[in-house]
Amino acid sequence: MANHSSVGVIGLGAMGMGMAQSLRRAGHTVNVFDVRAEVAQKFAADGGVACASLESIAKASDVLVSVVVNALQTESVLFGDGSVQSGCAHHLKPGSVFVMCSTVDPAFSVGLEKKLNAKGLLYIDAPISGGAAKAASGQMTMMTAGTPAAYAKAEAFLNAMAAKVYKLGDSAGAGSKVKIINQLLAGVHIAAAAEAMALGLREGVDAEALYEVITHSAGNSWMFENRMAHVLAADYTPLSAVDIFVKDLGLVLDMARASKFPLPLSSTAHQMFMQASTAGFAKEDDSAVIKIFPGIELPKAK
Repeated sequence: MANHSSVGVIGLGAMGMGMAQSLRRAGHTVNVFDVRAEVAQKFAADGGVACASLESIAKASDVLVSVVVNALQTESVLFGDGSVQSGCAHHLKPGSVFVMCSTVDPAFSVGLEKKLNAKGLLYIDAPISGGAAKAASGQMTMMTAGTPAAYAKAEAFLNAMAAKVYKLGDSAGAGSKVKIINQLLAGVHIAAAAEAMALGLREGVDAEALYEVITHSAGNSWMFENRMAHVLAADYTPLSAVDIFVKDLGLVLDMARASKFPLPLSSTAHQMFMQASTAGFAKEDDSAVIKIFPGIELPKAK
C-alpha cells in the first residue's frame, strides 16, 4: 500500500533536505514545502514537486513528514492560525499519516495524536538523530511510536529515510521520551567536551595533540570527536546551534521535573548553553559553548 502512497516533506533545513533527498533517491515522488520558496524550488529542479502552500502539500500527500524546529512550529504547520481552512490538518485526506520529527515535550506529542485521530488522521511520533550528513545518506536514526495502521502506510518512507527505525510503542510519546534522553546525553557530552578542551587550552596543552590523544583514549565520546573538530577549525557555522540545546535540555529538565526526578548534570549543561546564548553565541554551532570559559585562547582559522 505504501508504495502507491505519495509523500511530502515540510521543512528543508539541515535534516529535512537530506531526508527529502533520501526519499527521492529511493524512487519516490517527493512533494516539498519550505517557507523559503527558493529552497523548495532548488530541490524540485532535480526531481520532485515544490508546493506553494501548506494546503497544496497536504492535499498532494498521503504521508506528510514534518521536520520543523519545535512544537510551536509543528502546531502552526498543522493548525495555522486557527481559522477553518488554515494548516495541513484541514486539508489532509482521512487516513493520511502525519510523521512528526521535531524534538518536543512527550505530552505535546500525545496530545497531537489525539487531535489528529479526532480528525480521522493517523500519527507517528518520530524524532530523529544523526545529523545532516546521515540524513543526506539515509543513515540517520528514527525513534518512533505509532499505531500499526500508521506504520502500514508510512513504513516504506521511514525505511528510505533512516538506517534504523526503532518502534518504541503503539501510541505517541515513547519516541519523544527516548529522543529527549538522547538529547540529555548529547548536551551533557558537548558541555563536558568543551570543558575538557578549555582546561587543556588553559594549561597550555597543544589543542591538536590533545584532540588526537583523547580521540584514541577511553575519555573519547562521539560528541568530543565531532564537536571539538569544529573548535580546532575555528568553524562555528551552525550545524546544530547553541539555542537548540537551550531548548532541548530545557525539555529534558521539564520532563524530569514533572516526576520530581533530579538531573544535576543536565541542569549544569543547560546553564552552560544558556550562558553561551546570552553571551551572543545563540546562533553559532553548539560547540561555541566553549566560548563561555575565561582566560583561554581558542584556535584560530587556518
